Amino acid sequence: MNPIIQLLKDENISDQQIADVFKQLTDNPMVAMAIISQMGIAQDKLQQLMMQVMTNPQLIQDAVAELGLDMDAALQAKDKFQQQQ
Repeated sequence: MNPIIQLLKDENISDQQIADVFKQLTDNPMVAMAIISQMGIAQDKLQQLMMQVMTNPQLIQDAVAELGLDMDAALQAKDKFQQQQ
């Protein structure tokens, strides 16, 4: 399982919320990061999650594939995220 999805599931985030976050990641990665930060995840785990996303944008694409979401949007989001860094 994708480590981002696993961390969210470990924090009792619903499958629907996880799918919504990844849909938002494909639209606007920075907004999605703000949404994730408001999910009540413990600060240490939140930092771990943010670092995984920031250092390995491929994880977003992998998670989108695992969730069965739009891969083209995921690739565009990955490119947007890399350009913003």
